[in-house]
Amino acid sequence: MGDAIKKIQATGLMRKLMGAYFAELDQAATTRERKIAWCTSVGPAELLRSFGFLVYFPENHGAVLGSSRLAQELIPAANARGYSPDICSYLTSDIGSYLKGQTPLTKAFGMAGPPRPDVLVYNTNQCRDVQDWFGFYQREWDVPLIGIDTPRSLGDITRDHLDGLIAQHKALIPVLEEVSGVPFDLERLREVVASSYRCTLLWKQVLKLATHRPSPITFFDGTIHMGPAVVMRGLPQAEEYYEVLVAELEQRIADQAAAVDGERLRFYWEGMPVWGKLRDHAELFANQGTCVVASTYCNSWIFEPLGCDDPFEGMARSYTELFIVRSEEYKQRYLKSMCDDYAVDGIVYHDAKTCPNNSNCRYGLPQRLARETDVPYVIINGDLNDLRLYSEEQARTQFEALIEQLQASR
Repeated sequence: MGDAIKKIQATGLMRKLMGAYFAELDQAATTRERKIAWCTSVGPAELLRSFGFLVYFPENHGAVLGSSRLAQELIPAANARGYSPDICSYLTSDIGSYLKGQTPLTKAFGMAGPPRPDVLVYNTNQCRDVQDWFGFYQREWDVPLIGIDTPRSLGDITRDHLDGLIAQHKALIPVLEEVSGVPFDLERLREVVASSYRCTLLWKQVLKLATHRPSPITFFDGTIHMGPAVVMRGLPQAEEYYEVLVAELEQRIADQAAAVDGERLRFYWEGMPVWGKLRDHAELFANQGTCVVASTYCNSWIFEPLGCDDPFEGMARSYTELFIVRSEEYKQRYLKSMCDDYAVDGIVYHDAKTCPNNSNCRYGLPQRLARETDVPYVIINGDLNDLRLYSEEQARTQFEALIEQLQASR
């Protein structure tokens, strides 16, 4: 990422593992020897893997389209098909990629395109748009579309919530049995969920190491290294990867090797990354001696309830206790605890134009939290993928103003 960015040595291993993951999907799509399931990023991947499906995550493709800056070239193709420029730009980027036959997977992994699914499985916990996103492909390919509808704006998660969600998970089984040709195996599901749980504890350990001062890792590192936790959870390779990454970061701490040289300020990032500006943001903050130490986004793939004795309850809890699903009161408590845990000096809220569900600055939350904590903040306007909605100059000015405000107060 440049001289200001410290390279993490485990990155090479991660690229190798991700390459093998995509190669396996590509081979299955070509030979049709194994069944492929598409899954939303916080969907029932463990259940799918227990049936032997290879699992592909279109939201991961959306992030790659954003970081490669191809998105704004592809979005208009989806708009022309009737998909509004105001809806999720992961969705419009991905559908535009399909319509135009262009994908960064070709350059990165030699794939002609994403692997064609045998079944599409969603969970609306992240947003409502995923159902319509997968609905496009259901109409294109005439494959089964099934999913879980998760309530939103939840305070306490009640027994009624859980029972309903467990029933929805179990209702997927007959279709998955039919498509896979494999009978449901509870013990196999327990094994996969246990692997995901071990992965989640390791990923939590990675992120918790940033509570150390100076931090051995930044939010921008986290957005890259969360890849295995997103697309490979439930597989032993993900566990093995995070064991290597934890060891490297612990060695950094032992050596007093900071992710940001001369770390003076510690920031929290709330909301989606601006994928096409990840490198620029990392360098800007590092050059100002500011480490973005934590984020809601990266912590969204910590699923500790997977440790439940009942794997169905573990999945239901894990995929419903997420920050994004919860009430404003819960979110405020959560953000306060993160500010305390990570000794945060300032907060950056990203108001992503096409991602209202993951923009937590539209209902007075930043102002309420600032009154409670005295932690100053800025709100930048942008988007996860559509850089036409992002002003480089405006965001830079806001970042620098917050840094100057904090330096002056010291």
